[in-house]
Amino acid sequence: MLRIPGPGETTPLSKLSDKSRQSPGNPISVPRNSGQVNSNEPNPRQTDVPGSDPRRSLGAEGEARAASFLMRRGYRIEARNVRYAGVEIDLIARRGALVVFVEVKTRRTTRFGPPELAVDRRKQARMIRAALAWLHQHPGRARNIRFDVIACSVLGNGDGNRGRDRARDPWKLEHFVAAFDAGD
Repeated sequence: MLRIPGPGETTPLSKLSDKSRQSPGNPISVPRNSGQVNSNEPNPRQTDVPGSDPRRSLGAEGEARAASFLMRRGYRIEARNVRYAGVEIDLIARRGALVVFVEVKTRRTTRFGPPELAVDRRKQARMIRAALAWLHQHPGRARNIRFDVIACSVLGNGDGNRGRDRARDPWKLEHFVAAFDAGD
């Protein structure tokens, strides 16, 4: 279940539960990642490639908008769409000593519920596992970590969201800061 805590809550690395820690005798296997970004500029994406899966295009657009959203709020994007421990992390952002692992969920309709509810306990556990693998691969890079969810909705698609001016910007982004933590 998605927990919406107070603003600014983070998970200190010392508070990660023992169950979620990797034992030193059994190191985490981490594949090489070519999708890391070292600049603060958004990655260009081809979201309108003919014949491409429209859901992937929508997801890629949502992730690009979420990255821009975070950068406008002072975060530096460390990586996008990288895989650790067999799990994809949509965005890894940093602000000072805080590293934020971000899951981006994008929807055209609320017929199956709001996008943030798709980040269930199973997805949270997978993200925690991937974050631990990233931390193992990048020791000393974070004093505090946080798990955020950014819900992206495209408004005006027949689901009752016609209140906004679609010509101006049909996208709505909602940032759930510290949506869950490793101790949940």
